[in-house]
Amino acid sequence: MNDRLAGDGGALRLRSHTVHIENRELMSISGVKDVSSFNEAEVSLLTDGGALIVEGDGLHITKLNLEEGQIVIEGQIAAFEYDDMPVQKESIFARMFR
Repeated sequence: MNDRLAGDGGALRLRSHTVHIENRELMSISGVKDVSSFNEAEVSLLTDGGALIVEGDGLHITKLNLEEGQIVIEGQIAAFEYDDMPVQKESIFARMFR
């Protein structure tokens, strides 16, 4: 994986993003920042390449390491799609005034 630290030695990391699928039954993804939601039919991820939705049947997350940005999904993979809409994080003020 290509990691690059920010010039000031901060915690910002830019990682390469890869998707690897074996026989439509095993999917490994790098550059994962967060898992938004998951169930047996859909896994929603935030990656360095954008928001990613994996669809299928009997999907299970068998490995998740957000520090390394890796996830492994097993099951019958039917499709995956990137969502071009940027993911909006709530500001601290929005969370305070709910």
